[in-house]
Amino acid sequence: MDIGVVGGGSWGTALARLLATNGHDLMVWAHGPEVVDQINESHENKEYLPDIDLPPNLRATSDMEEAVAGKEVILSVSPSHVLREVLEQLVDILPEEVPIVSATKGIENDSLMLVSDILEDVLPSKYHPFLCYLSGPSFAREVANEMPTAVTIASHNASLAEDMQRLFSNGYFRCYTSNDVIGVEIGGALKNVIAIASGAASGMELGLNASAGMITRGLHEITKLAVKKGANPLTLTGLAGMGDLVLTCTGGLSRNRTVGTKLGQGMSLEEVLDEMNMVAEGVKTSKSVYDLSRQMDVEMPISEQVYLVLYEGKTAPEAVADLMSRELKPEMGGWM
Repeated sequence: MDIGVVGGGSWGTALARLLATNGHDLMVWAHGPEVVDQINESHENKEYLPDIDLPPNLRATSDMEEAVAGKEVILSVSPSHVLREVLEQLVDILPEEVPIVSATKGIENDSLMLVSDILEDVLPSKYHPFLCYLSGPSFAREVANEMPTAVTIASHNASLAEDMQRLFSNGYFRCYTSNDVIGVEIGGALKNVIAIASGAASGMELGLNASAGMITRGLHEITKLAVKKGANPLTLTGLAGMGDLVLTCTGGLSRNRTVGTKLGQGMSLEEVLDEMNMVAEGVKTSKSVYDLSRQMDVEMPISEQVYLVLYEGKTAPEAVADLMSRELKPEMGGWM
């Protein structure tokens, strides 16, 4: 099949490589011309996925229309904070009646929309039956190194999800299907916020007890918001929920955990971000989650403290002290 990929970062490149190794022809749209040249000339994305060989049936372009015109599947992998802008450029050139797979995670700051909401808001209704969403515990570099990975593909269209399940799956990449788009989307977005908190605990050397507690109570918060939005709570016990949360909170390749670790070590957010050349989605998503939780009246103390540290000048030790001194309460109260 001819497949177009919108987004030439580490995740977009890794997924494109995966599909190329499955025998398909890939055309990746990348914003930076240097990335396009690297992929086409040296078969490597040195900017975002260095030291990974890319097959010759994976090509790149800086022309968005060339990337999507006539393609049989479209893969959308733009960062959440530019997704709307990119989609608006795609509206008039997207092929019709072809699957559109989103692999973006996050919540838009101003509208507080999930990625699925943004796609349905920007794209005309004729595209909506062809939308699906890929999420789960999957570091780009490990997928590119062909290490065993399991993910979820969610869609309101069951047959579409099954088609995409077969398209992506191979000997090292296994896909499961789900009809719970909201649960899969929220799990993928909020795990990045909790990962910043988990990283901060690590940076302060608070120990493994703190890490386990942070992950578990973080999952509780994610589930509360997801259920309030209409998700199935069981989704959050699966790959797109607990699986992605554990990976992002504990894995050394996690950009969001890295942000938290450096904050816990006393660096400012500006200093942390200056050292990074890739997006840590949790930084922007933390503001969206803070605003959304207040709008929906869902208590999310860990997410709130992450927001206060990132945007209101609170220190990580102060945030931990406030979390530990909160009013005592039942473990499972009030999440259903």
